[in-house]
Amino acid sequence: MAAAARGLGAPVKEIECQECGATVSVEPQAQTVTCPFCRSQKVLPREATSNLIRPESVVPFKVDKAAANSAFGQWIGKLWFRPGDLKKMAQLQELGGVYIPFWTFDAQAYSRWTAEAGYHYTETETDSEGNDRQVTKTRWQHASGSRSDFYDDTIVCASKGLPETLVDRFRSWSTSELVPYQPSYLAGWAAESYVIDLPGGWTIGQQKMEASQHSRCASDVPGDTHRGLHVQSSFSNVTFKHVLLPIWIAAYRYGDKPYQFLVNGQTGEVVGLAPWSIWKITLFVLLIIASIVLIVVLTR
Repeated sequence: MAAAARGLGAPVKEIECQECGATVSVEPQAQTVTCPFCRSQKVLPREATSNLIRPESVVPFKVDKAAANSAFGQWIGKLWFRPGDLKKMAQLQELGGVYIPFWTFDAQAYSRWTAEAGYHYTETETDSEGNDRQVTKTRWQHASGSRSDFYDDTIVCASKGLPETLVDRFRSWSTSELVPYQPSYLAGWAAESYVIDLPGGWTIGQQKMEASQHSRCASDVPGDTHRGLHVQSSFSNVTFKHVLLPIWIAAYRYGDKPYQFLVNGQTGEVVGLAPWSIWKITLFVLLIIASIVLIVVLTR
């Protein structure tokens, strides 16, 4: 840790959003007046942070702004139960490309598990009227086992401006396209400083690996079903990388609340948040209820 390179390796200007708390690095000559995450104009310059671990790798932007804008329009157009003026609102927003900080972790996992394995079987029972019926029952037996798995590039978002629950909707990143970081990759782009530090990132990464190990151990339990699964996992040979991944961000406001739409700058995949229309949802529910009532009346 002490020997890790620090800073971005180039002169930058940092701005801090007073609304969402994100810290973004831009070129010294950039005249940024809005936060790329929440579109707030409440941004203040701050002294550039030089003690953060320097990115080791970066995935350059492959999806251009025109393609990202097109994806935005298609996404907005496919939404159901949204306010009628949302499409007009979305057309007024500007997409901004930002390099988002992530941690990736490699680790060797070893897990031991215990559970009760259930085996289904059928018995014939006779009711009080003498009628036979087949009844399915379960026989429970103790089971245990272990397994070892290697995790390569488990990704943890270290952003302040983007909620992890939204970023995690991206199905995958191709970390095979990571290239060694050079400050020149940031030319013309904003880059967010990480807020989740390395220990915090590993805590999240370990939780993800533990959840995966629990699922894998569950698939190892024999029988037709199981209960009482208990998994103990340990991790060794843990390594990390600080990487920057490309995301196009459309942050817009509807009423007083900010919403975000993201385009994966590597793959073009889209995820986003948008307000619901209570009136449209209520009308839809009422139509369903009316249809059910009509069917009941007609079938009597």
